[in-house]
Amino acid sequence: MLSKLKSFHLFSHSGSSTTPYMYKGNNLLLSAFHYMSLNHFCTTTGSPTTAESPELPDWVKFSQNNSPAGSDSDDDFVIPKLAYWAENQKHDHRSKVDGYVLRETIDSDIDKISELLKFRHSSADAVVQALGGCGVSVSESLVEQVLKRFSNDWIPAFGFFKWAKAQTGYRHSVNSYNSMVDILGKLKKFDLMWELVEEMDQLGGYVSLATMTKVMRRLARAGRWKDAIEAFRGMERFGVKKDTLAMNTLMDALVKENSVEHANDVFVEFKDSIPLNSHTFNVLIHGCCKARKMDNALKSMEEMKEHGFCPDVISYTSIVEAYCREKDFRKVDSVLNEMEEKGCPPNVVTYTIVMHALGKGKEISKALEVYEKMKGSSCVPDTSFYSSLIYILSKAGRLKDARDVFEDMTKQGAIPDVLTYNTMISAACMHSQEEDALKLLLKMEESSCKPDLNTYSPLLKMCCRNNRMKVLSALLNHMFKNDISLEVGTYSLLVHGLCKSGKLEHACLFFEEMVSKGLVPKDSTQKLLLKELEKKSMVEAKERVEKLMSQARQGG
Repeated sequence: MLSKLKSFHLFSHSGSSTTPYMYKGNNLLLSAFHYMSLNHFCTTTGSPTTAESPELPDWVKFSQNNSPAGSDSDDDFVIPKLAYWAENQKHDHRSKVDGYVLRETIDSDIDKISELLKFRHSSADAVVQALGGCGVSVSESLVEQVLKRFSNDWIPAFGFFKWAKAQTGYRHSVNSYNSMVDILGKLKKFDLMWELVEEMDQLGGYVSLATMTKVMRRLARAGRWKDAIEAFRGMERFGVKKDTLAMNTLMDALVKENSVEHANDVFVEFKDSIPLNSHTFNVLIHGCCKARKMDNALKSMEEMKEHGFCPDVISYTSIVEAYCREKDFRKVDSVLNEMEEKGCPPNVVTYTIVMHALGKGKEISKALEVYEKMKGSSCVPDTSFYSSLIYILSKAGRLKDARDVFEDMTKQGAIPDVLTYNTMISAACMHSQEEDALKLLLKMEESSCKPDLNTYSPLLKMCCRNNRMKVLSALLNHMFKNDISLEVGTYSLLVHGLCKSGKLEHACLFFEEMVSKGLVPKDSTQKLLLKELEKKSMVEAKERVEKLMSQARQGG
């Protein structure tokens, strides 16, 4: 049953298929868009609905002739994590043309390598053998792109890495080694990961804090918190200094993976030997808030003062975020007032979190009042603020208002980014506006805004829901062309969606593909697939899935 589906080309990455849905770049999506239009797959929009509600601020009121209202969206929306948002305010000013020119130069070699790697090889050495004599000239750019494409499939990635390393005249860069370390850590191949770190050490100067950050984060992500701490303790043997930045990085990795207790252990162990800074305490405060341990968060804030550091906007915003999560807006207001009194006024991140929480709590009018308060404090909205505003308007069914904000934010000095486009695409998909969703993806690429995994998730879900299998195939190839590798969450989405739409053969194919990459499906995914197969009396397929799940657990 599975073998006969191989011709479906869900993963025909080469782009050489004879179907019109495998074209490169925008042509691929245009083909899918044309297909949908010809076959009446799109939900056509009608005439404008009633006027938008008057409480919307004037700055988003513009003449707009198109847009239907739709049902409420249940898609989750995650604004940037506070700690990272505060530290990553720099914009990327690189030329928009550079990446495209580079891509055109190496595209044929990438496709040639991808054709060889997409087959299921038994080992990395088998991949090396398969690549022998392929005639491709290796470069750092080629290696970087191939590793991105296969970042969730360690065997072809590692095999290609080993093969490239053996090519005459080529030497892996530090970045390439770090990428491979990250891939092995992501797929929990920790023995191989450490072997590669040792190899980097032998090369001299290759191991850096960036390398050890990837190691510590991957260990923490796997729940191996003590191993992550041991990696920090022993990093000086690789020539990496255990300083404040390194300690904060470790603590942040532990907090991010829900172990503020281990982060606090690190703090206690090293606070007398490594200088502390305000970020050290902010990591702890944020971690305690995330774990809903508000007493500990406030205690860390007091300890911060004792060490001579004044709580800053990040400290207070962590507290605000925690109270927002609990929908305790009285305490939110109290903290906002305290910030003003302490001479530490809320910033755009603080306001965005409050507005977003109010919007999710269906307090739309109060959410919109946040903007008025921002204006009064001379705080300028940024792209993430607008993205959050677009989300809550879309969730409330006010799609015209959301589109108005999207169209006008550039005039306000905020350029739409991947989060903005993802929000718009998700809203269009949830309201079954398939044509608009694809148009947004095209516009995104025309604006040189590179899609990510979250861009495609709602599109894939929509295709599964509406049985758009050819468009699904086109989108999967488009993802691959954008060097986006499928991971467990996306596979699960596809399996669940295809099960619900009755496409069990295709669901099985994705399940098998997931396991073959060494990814372990969630129990809920397996149970749903088995349940549906049992309903249809597909005994052979059910046994195959059970066998695959057993293999996945043994491998994981």
